[in-house]
Amino acid sequence: MTAREKPSRAIGRKSISASLQPSDLMAEQPQLAAAWQAQVITLLPDAFPGILGESLMGKALKDGLWQLRTHDLRMYGEGKHRNVDDTPAGGGAGMVLRADVVSKAVTQAKRHARGSTPILYLSPRGKPMDQAMMRELSACDGVILLCGRFEGVDERVLQHHDIAEVSLGDFVMTGGELAAQALIDATVRLLPGVLGNDQSAVEESFSDGLLEHPQYTKPAEWEGRAIPEVLLSGNHGKIAEWRQARSEEITKARRPDLWAKKQG
Repeated sequence: MTAREKPSRAIGRKSISASLQPSDLMAEQPQLAAAWQAQVITLLPDAFPGILGESLMGKALKDGLWQLRTHDLRMYGEGKHRNVDDTPAGGGAGMVLRADVVSKAVTQAKRHARGSTPILYLSPRGKPMDQAMMRELSACDGVILLCGRFEGVDERVLQHHDIAEVSLGDFVMTGGELAAQALIDATVRLLPGVLGNDQSAVEESFSDGLLEHPQYTKPAEWEGRAIPEVLLSGNHGKIAEWRQARSEEITKARRPDLWAKKQG
């Protein structure tokens, strides 16, 4: 590690106690041998863990079920001002992240990776994220995520490191950080022990190629609207049939593409 490189920061299996001194949740941590690890290469390391440090994700992070490590891309920049980008070859608006700068960060992330750890670039031209992708990633040892900024990343570094592109949707964002957090959340929740009740991940949208059925809870009647009687009947067979039928109806109406795929 060169003198100007800032160490990556990791979080996981960190106890939290009352203190007048603010805790650095992203302080350097030892790598957890059995934990699924998300590594994020970003110009905005302070954006992490963000929402991933809250609720079930945050608890699983603290308990060491997964680990988060950020790599500040600026620390690998060139020159006195640590430049990370330059103008597009051939002209055009905006700036492009340099291949040599990004490559140094990717190489450093690879040193922390183990086993099966794919490298993904969050990009609107990438393969759309779906539940099947999240299941595949949850079966890996971790993932390295490259968050783009400006007009994107020099194509050569993507080819050199065999980096696949994935997309949150058909729209453009100012950077890949939010998409990275969405991918991590959707993957980590599939890890054993994270949800508490593993059945929750089985009965939700996309688990069987369909959108989820409607959900209800108390009060039994609200604003003149009652919970469907079958859900209060105690007949689990009928309840299962009702939920399956509603899932199919909603999928047909709202996602005909999913329905067509389901029909084969």
